[in-house]
Amino acid sequence: MSTISLEPVPGRTDEMVVNMGPQHPATHGVLRVVIGLEGERIVRAVPHIGYLHRNHEKIEEARTFWQVIPYTDRMDYVSGTQNELPVILAVEDLLGIEVPDRAKQIRTIFFELFRIASHLVWMGTAMLDLGAITPFLYTFWDREIILGIVEKTAGARMLPNYYTLGGVRRDVHPDFFKDVADFVDHLERRMPDYEHLVLENPIVHARTKGVGVLSKERAIARGVSGPVLRASGVAYDVRKAFPYDAYPEVEFEIPTSPDGDTYARFWVRFQEIYQACKIIRQLLEKTPKTGPYKGKAPARLKVNGERYRAVENSRGELGVYVVGDGTDKPYRIKHRGAAFGNLQVIPDLFIGAKFSDAIAILSSLDPVFGEIDR
Repeated sequence: MSTISLEPVPGRTDEMVVNMGPQHPATHGVLRVVIGLEGERIVRAVPHIGYLHRNHEKIEEARTFWQVIPYTDRMDYVSGTQNELPVILAVEDLLGIEVPDRAKQIRTIFFELFRIASHLVWMGTAMLDLGAITPFLYTFWDREIILGIVEKTAGARMLPNYYTLGGVRRDVHPDFFKDVADFVDHLERRMPDYEHLVLENPIVHARTKGVGVLSKERAIARGVSGPVLRASGVAYDVRKAFPYDAYPEVEFEIPTSPDGDTYARFWVRFQEIYQACKIIRQLLEKTPKTGPYKGKAPARLKVNGERYRAVENSRGELGVYVVGDGTDKPYRIKHRGAAFGNLQVIPDLFIGAKFSDAIAILSSLDPVFGEIDR
C-alpha cells in the first residue's frame, strides 16, 4: 500500500491537509481521501483504499467453482445476484453448458430487481449525505419489498446465492410473478414522489448542478463505466454491447446526459429505475410460469481454458477473468470491479470544488467497498 504524505505541498503556504474517512458514514465504506484545502477550495485529493482487504480472488482460487459463487455475493453486497453472474457465464462458456430460456428470464428479472434495490439504497444514502432524512426512510421501505420477494424464492435476502451453473438453484415461489408485478406497479406510482423529493428539490439543484463535472473525454480516458459514464454522454451498456441471458429478448433505452455533473449522475440512476421496470414488465409477460429452471451441469467440474465475461451491474461493468487448468478449482480468477474503476475520477472531480461539495460528488459515484477492496 502506497504511503500518502500528510505534509502540505511545498510552495503552498496556505494549504491545510485534512482526512475525509476512512471512518465516516458519507464515504460509503472505508474510503480515505487526503484533501488539501486552500480556504474552502480543494487543491489536492488523493483517494486511499485498502482498509477492507477481503481477499476474494485468493480465497476463490482455493475453492471449487461451486463454492466460489456464494463468495461473489459479498463483493457488491448491495447488488446481490448481479455479482454471481460473471463467474457463472464464464464457466458456462468454458464447459458448454446450455441454459434454458426460462432460467435466463428468471435470472434477468432478479438482475433488474437488484439494480432497483441498489439504486434505492444509493438514493436514500445520497440524500442523507445532503442532509435529508425522509427519502432514506422511503427508499429503504421499498427496498425491503424487493428483499422480501427475493427471500421467498432464494431463502436469503441480501446475499441470496441463487444463480448456479445452468440456471438457478430452485424454481421461483408460486407467488413470485404476482409479487414482482405488484411491486413494479407500486414503484411506478412512487417514482413521482421520489422525483419531487430529489430531482426537483431546489437544495439538491444548488448542491449538484455544475458540481463535479466529468467530461466525456475524461470519463473514457479514466475507464469509468455505468451511470457515471452515461451521465457524461457515453451510451455504453454491457447489456447492449455484449448481451447476456434474456437481454436480447427485451427492449430498453440507455439513458444518457451530456452534462456530466453530479446532478446528471443522479438523474441517470432515476431513469435506470424506469428502464428496469420496463425490462421486468416485458419478462413477466414472456416467462412461462412453469418449466425448466436449470440445465445440465456436471457435479464434478473440470474447467480448462480461459474466459472473460462481464455484466452491467448497478455501478457499471463488473467482469471476471477465469483461468481453468482442468481441475474443479480456478487456477486464476480476477474480478474487474466497476466501483473500483469509477473511484479513479475523484481527483478530477474534487480539485477545484468546495470542501462542502466533496460529499455530494462522492455520493454521485455510488461506491461499494466490498467490490473495491476485494
